[in-house]
Amino acid sequence: MAIKLIADSGSTKTEWCLVNGKSSKTLFTQGLSPYFLSAEQIEYIITEELTVKLKKVLPDEVFFYGTGCSNAENVKLVKKAVQKVFTQAEVHVDHDLMGAAKALCGNEKGIACILGTGSNSCYYNGKKIVKNSPGLGYVLGDEGSGAYMGKKVIQYFLYKTFDEDLIDRFNAKYNTNSDEILSAVYKKPLPNRYLASFVEFLVENRGHYMIENIIEDSFNDFFFNHVYKYSQSWTMPINFTGSVAFGFKDVLKDMCSSYELTLGKVIKKPMDGLVKFHR
Repeated sequence: MAIKLIADSGSTKTEWCLVNGKSSKTLFTQGLSPYFLSAEQIEYIITEELTVKLKKVLPDEVFFYGTGCSNAENVKLVKKAVQKVFTQAEVHVDHDLMGAAKALCGNEKGIACILGTGSNSCYYNGKKIVKNSPGLGYVLGDEGSGAYMGKKVIQYFLYKTFDEDLIDRFNAKYNTNSDEILSAVYKKPLPNRYLASFVEFLVENRGHYMIENIIEDSFNDFFFNHVYKYSQSWTMPINFTGSVAFGFKDVLKDMCSSYELTLGKVIKKPMDGLVKFHR
């Protein structure tokens, strides 16, 4: 039986699962986005952070689902890096959205959405992605994502929109200032991860109307700009994966109910569904 290595790679971290018959082993490395890393950097991270943990067990097939792998150039870049590490394996590289669709819908039709550090969505016909609302990244899009919500938290803090109580809580937690924040966003690497780190502030302060407004506004923007664009949204379940979707699933449930949409699965990460699919 072929040994399979499945990867689900977001901007922040990559989850790997080595599937050998009925046994499986889960491992983690940092995120491997071809938008932020070169082929050499990806190869180095896989070698340093993953192969040592595999203990000489090598896969026959690698199924890599990654953020940024929707265009041919990025697919080529990632495939080259993975193939250099696993020289004997057959390597398949696809978009993380396809991974989410397979994990959430299997071979059924449905709407699949990712709400993690970034966001994306599609209509999946049980075999392939038929329609995809364009992902514009954290600067122009990523509505409903961790980066999008984090951006709002920072805006509310720097514009002093937060009331005194929330400003005090923010200062106590982060002990930062506008110079540090602007430097992290505009000058340092991986600003999307930095922005998404502020979601923790939302989680810790649930119940405050300003916090609930940020979460609801972010999800509203996602529904309006993406979910609404699929005619199938009104007749099929809307499925979600990602840490943000899972963490605020109560808000998603209320929102689907008020929009008269059917909420499908809400899972924290696609890996369980992907293992099932590839087995």
